[in-house]
Amino acid sequence: MVDYTILIPAIIVVLIILSQAIKIVKEYERVVVFRLGRFLGEKGPGLFIIIPIVDTVVKVDLRVVTIDVPKQAVITLDNVTIDVDAVVYYRVTKPGDAVTAVENYKYATAMLSQTNLRDVLGQVEFDDVLSKRDEINQKIQDVLDSLTDPWGIKVTNVTIRDVVLPESMYRAIARQAEAEREKRARTILADGEFKAAQKNRDAGQLYQEMPAGLKLRELQTYAEISREKNMIVVTDTTNVDTGKIAALSNAVAKGSSGKKEQYQSSTPREEETQPKSETKIDELVESSKEESGEMDEKQ
Repeated sequence: MVDYTILIPAIIVVLIILSQAIKIVKEYERVVVFRLGRFLGEKGPGLFIIIPIVDTVVKVDLRVVTIDVPKQAVITLDNVTIDVDAVVYYRVTKPGDAVTAVENYKYATAMLSQTNLRDVLGQVEFDDVLSKRDEINQKIQDVLDSLTDPWGIKVTNVTIRDVVLPESMYRAIARQAEAEREKRARTILADGEFKAAQKNRDAGQLYQEMPAGLKLRELQTYAEISREKNMIVVTDTTNVDTGKIAALSNAVAKGSSGKKEQYQSSTPREEETQPKSETKIDELVESSKEESGEMDEKQ
């Protein structure tokens, strides 16, 4: 007859040993096994068996871990104080090294991220922090990855999340942006004037080669003035005939005040040598010039 008083406790002990010996880990987990304190290897994922009491295990998660680096006061290369925070992403690639090479790989990686963030940003200028974030992120990632590689950790990404500036720096940046826009505006204006001068030079050369083109342009200008119904007198002071006509008009206007006898005092000998119309024109021009000279002397 079976002694159940002994069998039942034995079955319970066997079940307890099996429960301690059989282990199951998920796909994203690994187990580091130590036998009598010595590193035995890595197990998982799935079902595996260990020797209870003799073997001890440490479970490691292989998924990407996110570290929120708090704000760090950083002094840049050009002595500007800024507050910067970042986000670091990493994952464990070698569970055995992550357990045996460092006491707490999560805490160590977080502290290393803070110190390297300050070190890298302290080697760049303030303008580069704002304009070259991708390069700075890559540089921090490379530094962290090289330092955490002996721990079996791979840093997958580093992102600078926010940069807080002093109030004085906001005003300086606004003045710099305004000066930059002013410089661009002046450059564009100068470039436009340069191109316009080139076009005028080309037009002048073309008009010099084709005087008829200049005359057509002048007539076109007259047509545009006439459409506006404006009264504009256009004179050419370099033309002698036009000057004579202006002097003649002035003399005729003043001839009504008793100057007709002076214009008719020419000798018969002069009238025979010159045509009558041309003699009168010359006399009118000379008379106009003398009168204008007398007026200048009186003034």
